[in-house]
Amino acid sequence: MEDEGRGAARSLPAAAAASSRFVRCLYAVGFLDLFGVSMVVPLLNLHIKSLGASPTVAGIISSLYGVMQLFSSTFVGCWSDIVGRRYSLLACILLSALGYFLLGTSTTVFLFAISRVPVGIFKHTLSISKALLSDLVSEQERPLVIGRFNAASSVGFILGPVVGGYFTELEGGFYQTSFICASIFILNAGLVWMLPWSEENASSSEHEQGTNSNKVTDNFSAKANHDLQFKSVAIESMASDSPLQSSWIQTAMLLKRIKGIACSNLWDIFLVRLLMSVAVLLYYSNFGLALEERFGVKPKFTGYLISYSSTLGALAGCLLEPITRLYQHNTYTILLHSSILTCTLILLYSSALNVWTVILSSTFLAFSTTVGRTCITDLELSLGGNQASGTLLGVGQSVTSVGRVVAPLLSGIAQEFSPCGPPSLGVGLALVAILIMNMNKPKYCGNGNVKLKTQ
Repeated sequence: MEDEGRGAARSLPAAAAASSRFVRCLYAVGFLDLFGVSMVVPLLNLHIKSLGASPTVAGIISSLYGVMQLFSSTFVGCWSDIVGRRYSLLACILLSALGYFLLGTSTTVFLFAISRVPVGIFKHTLSISKALLSDLVSEQERPLVIGRFNAASSVGFILGPVVGGYFTELEGGFYQTSFICASIFILNAGLVWMLPWSEENASSSEHEQGTNSNKVTDNFSAKANHDLQFKSVAIESMASDSPLQSSWIQTAMLLKRIKGIACSNLWDIFLVRLLMSVAVLLYYSNFGLALEERFGVKPKFTGYLISYSSTLGALAGCLLEPITRLYQHNTYTILLHSSILTCTLILLYSSALNVWTVILSSTFLAFSTTVGRTCITDLELSLGGNQASGTLLGVGQSVTSVGRVVAPLLSGIAQEFSPCGPPSLGVGLALVAILIMNMNKPKYCGNGNVKLKTQ
């Protein structure tokens, strides 16, 4: 018995070290993903115009990409819950690489539009990576780990445009940049393939055993437990059935999970996410134009200010550990306070009398929005359950996509009244989100802490 106890004690640090190695590898996956994407994305509008597309056609193609992201996020996230993170993540990375490779051969507007289809449907690598992180770590560690993952990804997004801009100045620079981006995605796929997945399986099994002992307190969590049993039966069936039958089983499971989300009581969380997303998007929608009209600021200064804010946002992900310790891992309270701070800072920006006030609001807004995004993701996973993390993150991305569709329309209407119209409207939406969180406080909190609903 003593030998068994010593063996178990030795296995715990080994499992923790294995999980830590896996998590660090996922940070590298997130960095490479956004590094490759940010090399190309700032150049897309210039390239499609160089192909002879009118602004209307360019806008339609960009909108179609957003619509594909809107509808595919939930399905791809749910699919990752069913077939497993490894194969879904590999498939998304490789198909995204195909899209960027086709982009590198797009010499006509039609080929450009075709190249955006694989990326629009399957570019959900970051969501699946976050779902994988939630499988690996405990609920108390999850905000910290996801915050660091966001920080690593943000660093890639900061460095990518610099490298892409350098290659663009060369002859055929856009095509070279697209091929380099595709190569980075293939490199990322190789990294994912070589990850120690046996360690991930062991770590996630221990994590599930630890969380399964908790009481289920949410209807959707109970449904996810039933889905887990269905999944084990389905996997056995898929091993012996024909590909057609296996596809039918996977489709049935996918629809069942989506129905579980639709019938769950998570609508308020997703509504808060939508309102805060639109509020922040309204803040940035006419940022450069408003600064020029209000203070006569040159675009060059605006670019520096945006880069400064992006850098602070990346650093904010590294500060989540002391913040979560300060709040005793109370995710709901952190989200509420960060939302109040975001609302206050947008109000400060909309009523600013000089540029220094804008710089002050941008500085703290970078921190509050980063913390808020991490906390809303953690709260979704806590209330929805780990077994459906891919589905929940997919629905969250779809909700954010709705915000990206709605925000430009609201911004255009608000700008008809004043350059400060969009951020002022954002303040109103943020206040509604804060009110919803306060009304549903008993649902999120028990004895001062977030109810972490597990399987």
